[in-house]
Amino acid sequence: MSFLEITKWNSLRLDKVILAFLLTLILIAIFDQSQLWPSIVFAGKNIVTILPFIVLSIGVAAYTKASNLDSKINTTTSGNPIVSIGIAALFGTLSPFCSCGVIPLIAGLLRAGVPLAPVMAFWISSPLMDPEMFILTSAVFGLEFTTFKTIAAFLMGTTGGIVAYLMVRAGYFQEIMRPQTSGGCGSSCAPDKKPDTTIYWKFWRDPKRTETFKTEAMTNGWFLFKWLALAFLFESLMVAYLPVDKVALLFGDEQWWSIPLGALIGIPAYLNGYAAIPTINSLIELGMGAGTGMTFMLAGSVSSIPAAMGVYALVKKPVFFLYLLLGLFGAIVSGYAFTAWLTL
Repeated sequence: MSFLEITKWNSLRLDKVILAFLLTLILIAIFDQSQLWPSIVFAGKNIVTILPFIVLSIGVAAYTKASNLDSKINTTTSGNPIVSIGIAALFGTLSPFCSCGVIPLIAGLLRAGVPLAPVMAFWISSPLMDPEMFILTSAVFGLEFTTFKTIAAFLMGTTGGIVAYLMVRAGYFQEIMRPQTSGGCGSSCAPDKKPDTTIYWKFWRDPKRTETFKTEAMTNGWFLFKWLALAFLFESLMVAYLPVDKVALLFGDEQWWSIPLGALIGIPAYLNGYAAIPTINSLIELGMGAGTGMTFMLAGSVSSIPAAMGVYALVKKPVFFLYLLLGLFGAIVSGYAFTAWLTL
């Protein structure tokens, strides 16, 4: 199928995601018409805000496929699993991709046959920290909080990768991606026995590879856009009917259950890594414990509504629930650990 045919098909196709988006708009108009325009604006602004990261990630994923770099990545990550997991977690901690923008890159890696373990490590650690977020977080919370969050991001990614590796070795997750996102790959997207390992850095000199780049970019772009539009629409309703400033009332006196509750509240109430900085700072000033704030930021980054919906659309349910549980468990453990650190 050519690039123009895909463009025409995708522009006309009304799949379940688009129908859900339109149905949600209709329901908002019926039950709360005053919320219709704010929700549309909210979704539009959020998409525009992360657009540079989306374009970058889609471009990287498409280039990786068109240049045949995915075969090299697959070979590299098929070596020592612990080393590849650690490298993936470190790269994720340093990379600028958010939890939504990283999805097309992850899709490209999985389709290329990269093992689930390093992908999971990168996937979990990537939205938790990046250089710009480190600077902004340090300015608001101080170096101690920010350094701990950075270490937690690396350890959460590493732990997630190791757990995924052990479960794959035990026979779980034989199928990773959903059929509609795997490009026809039926199981774990393993590459051919004798793949072409030549890297075509200047792929645009080959018409077929140029077509591959266009197809990959269009497929990933359409997939990401429709799911993000629906996710941000849902998030606008969460923000409207669950004001973040009211969350502080649940954490007046920090109890043992405050940290797990902070992880669960972070799912609907979390906006994005940068918006969370002033939000959590305000909540801490209103009485939320620093450990709960740490948990809220970590859990929200991994399991927020847009991120969770993107992951759910990409992989099969068992992989999705593993990703979700690893994120929540890691955030809770990090929150308790930070609380204990502050009491030393």
